[in-house]
Amino acid sequence: MPKEVKEKTAATKKKTTPGGAKRGASAYNQFMKTELVRVKKTEPELAHKEAFKKAASNWKYAAENPNKVAKE
Repeated sequence: MPKEVKEKTAATKKKTTPGGAKRGASAYNQFMKTELVRVKKTEPELAHKEAFKKAASNWKYAAENPNKVAKE
């Protein structure tokens, strides 16, 4: 007996713009792409997981962050 074909829900559809093109990377993703490289270059002894945590914590104060927090 063949399986029933279900219509895709909003959660299973690919994220695209109204015109059908793929959306660009978010500001956070663009920041992380460059920041992770910078952190790994300045602190090569860090494991990837630790470097990623450090880069992610830097997002809080990044100029690219629309919700930027003032450094204390």
